[in-house]
Amino acid sequence: MAKSVPVHCPTCRREHSFTPPTFPCACGAPLTLPVLADASPELLAHRTWRDAWVAVRCPACDRQDQWPRPEFGCSCGTVVRLPVRSPAPPPVPPPAPAPAPGEGGPGEDGSGDGERPAAVQRPAFRPVAIRTADDALAAAERYLTWLGCPEVTRPGDPEAAGVDLRAGRLVARVDPSTVPTSLRAVECLWLHGLVDSAAGVFFSLAGYAREARSRADDLHVPLFVMDLTGTPQPLNRPADELVERGPV
Repeated sequence: MAKSVPVHCPTCRREHSFTPPTFPCACGAPLTLPVLADASPELLAHRTWRDAWVAVRCPACDRQDQWPRPEFGCSCGTVVRLPVRSPAPPPVPPPAPAPAPGEGGPGEDGSGDGERPAAVQRPAFRPVAIRTADDALAAAERYLTWLGCPEVTRPGDPEAAGVDLRAGRLVARVDPSTVPTSLRAVECLWLHGLVDSAAGVFFSLAGYAREARSRADDLHVPLFVMDLTGTPQPLNRPADELVERGPV
């Protein structure tokens, strides 16, 4: 259980106890936001999309992601934003040694097993920064195009259609909220895919609930997480296969 920290209201000067929130990291480990107990909270007068997120590095897998910035509402009506410890920069790996003359990587000299299909060759993905919910949709749209999906379109009414994007034999849902995507959302996307004879792909900014991840693996639904740079990252094996082989 996360350890509570004291919070001093800058308006009424009262002291409160605050328990930092815990979220599921993409690696599956619980990640508790490292709220600083000895720093002064910031009075929240105006919310913006960018300020609502904070970068935190997972101590289990060392992955850095964006998470909802913790806030506290005092009984006097004041809302404050709580400071979070900044992530330390990852260590720089040493350069790989150059191969000796005449040596090559697996498959270059016929010594590889040759069983794995070749990955699709693409140029580097160029992300779009996410500041609004529509930016998150645009980032997913650009990513599907980059994967090789033909004619990525948006339905006229996403709520009525049940999907946010259509791309050939793929349908996609984009969750820009600050809470992990639920099991129900993943199952609804899968059902809409069945109706449309298409495979479902999910994009989320805040990750997925544990049961949602497990169910997605069972249903073979690719899951992606996005940070505020607009770069989706594959979260499960179906997503890895989609990136490697492209849409079928």
